[in-house]
Amino acid sequence: MPSDEPLSEEELSAIERRAGAATPGPWVARLETRQGIGGASFVQLRPDAPRDDEFHLTRTTDGRTRTGPDPATDADLDFIAAARQDVPRLIAEVRRLREALERAQPAG
Repeated sequence: MPSDEPLSEEELSAIERRAGAATPGPWVARLETRQGIGGASFVQLRPDAPRDDEFHLTRTTDGRTRTGPDPATDADLDFIAAARQDVPRLIAEVRRLREALERAQPAG
């Protein structure tokens, strides 16, 4: 569906299911470009877990895999990590606004 079309309840519910199935948050971006952690940037899942729980993103451009600090990859990791917290909040806000709009509609 084009992005300028209203989000259907089915689409919103599908997004909500995907968010609900993902590892619980918060997720934290650990970025070599900002933190100098001595390795690759990654997203840390469950920062309070007793063992590592993280994922790494590999970017390949024009057949070359980028290694070391990469601002573009780090920006993507920032987005991915924040999405874990942002998406559920956005879903809740869409539902809240839809309910407010429905209540404001005249009965009839």
